[in-house]
Amino acid sequence: MGIVAKERVTERDYLEVVIPAIEKSLKRNAKLRLYYELGSQFSGIDFGAEWEDLKVGIEHLSRWERMAVVTDVAWISHAVGAFRFLMPGELRVFTTAQASEAREWIVTA
Repeated sequence: MGIVAKERVTERDYLEVVIPAIEKSLKRNAKLRLYYELGSQFSGIDFGAEWEDLKVGIEHLSRWERMAVVTDVAWISHAVGAFRFLMPGELRVFTTAQASEAREWIVTA
């Protein structure tokens, strides 16, 4: 599954786009691999979206296999690194210049 976040990510984005896409993917697959790109236009995530992200993560805790976070936003890279131990499955952070490498990693066995 792939998500590209542009501008601000809101609770509505999670409720209407992200969570339905995750649920659809989990109906077809036992495990979830997520490519999550936070591009140069990304300006942040609101509390409601963070809360929904936490809830969906915990709800499907055993089904997260691999996540690639692609960003040049320094605070995102640092936050993902700092909280990596809380995230299930494999997690890697890539720069936007490494986006093709991230996509390849997410789909290879």
